[in-house]
Amino acid sequence: MDQMSSDNINGLILAVSSSIFIGSSFIIKKKGLKKAGASGVRAGEGGHGYLYEPWWWAGMITMIVGEVANFAAYAFAPAILVTPLGALSIIFSAVLAHFILQEKLHIFGVLGCVLCVVGSTTIVLHAPHEQEIKSVKQVWKLAIEPGFLVYSAVILIVVLVLIFYYEPRYGKTHLIVYVGICSLMGSLTVMSVKAVAIAIKLTFSEMNQFKYFQTWIFIIVVTVCCILQINYLNKALDTFNTAVISPVYYVMFTTFTIIASMIMFKDWASQSGLKIATQLCGFVTILSGTFLLHKTKDMGNSASDRGASSTPRDNPVFTSPGSGRSSTSDKIAS
Repeated sequence: MDQMSSDNINGLILAVSSSIFIGSSFIIKKKGLKKAGASGVRAGEGGHGYLYEPWWWAGMITMIVGEVANFAAYAFAPAILVTPLGALSIIFSAVLAHFILQEKLHIFGVLGCVLCVVGSTTIVLHAPHEQEIKSVKQVWKLAIEPGFLVYSAVILIVVLVLIFYYEPRYGKTHLIVYVGICSLMGSLTVMSVKAVAIAIKLTFSEMNQFKYFQTWIFIIVVTVCCILQINYLNKALDTFNTAVISPVYYVMFTTFTIIASMIMFKDWASQSGLKIATQLCGFVTILSGTFLLHKTKDMGNSASDRGASSTPRDNPVFTSPGSGRSSTSDKIAS
């Protein structure tokens, strides 16, 4: 195993810090939502009392700090290192919920956490070194190479088909439509975010990158893609069970982001087949842990509330149950 570069170490620290802040923010915000719901109309029923709750605002600030750290991580480390580590936020959220919100973590949930940690460690130890980039023009050159242009064109065509053909017909009944749109556009978002983060990093090093039109094009792409993602992710959260959306979205988003990074930045070009296979095994391990953690997230509470013999009701992964609407508690959790 090669020694990790200083940039990869910086990116790792920022990515882990981001997961801690984001994972904690869910618990802090939920605590604020509970306090607001106890004294007024709950958020899931249209109430906005949480806006007066300091706990909710503390959670929002914590989430913003986490997102800023995640943004900065892309300036130092390759996407194949940063993106999968997002699973760690699920662990911090689950552990804090166990101790603070009394949402019991089932033994299989603990196993899911362990799998996420093992998979993340495997990826970190075998992650490729970030190539040295001295100008945003260098990133632009990578973005307009035939391979990535073909990838971007395919993504845009598939997204347009999903939006104009499949979404009106199957959007309310098939989770894969909304999550597919978010995940596909998300891969382009991350590539553009990485370009903007690099531009900011170089600008702080007294090499102004905002004088180049390419930087502003990347900023426009980030803005458009983020708006599109937020719109369809909100539709997914309003229609389907949050516990199902989270792992499916994580798997698809991370997979397409790694593919996009592999094509654009050629992260694996300098690595041996053994290292690439090891990283893929680490990624699959994280996916397994994520699904296991989400699948058993309510089993601890179910055992204490209804007895150990009861089993949680299964939820379809790609279609909405019953009327196609999520419960009030699911909306609050989101």
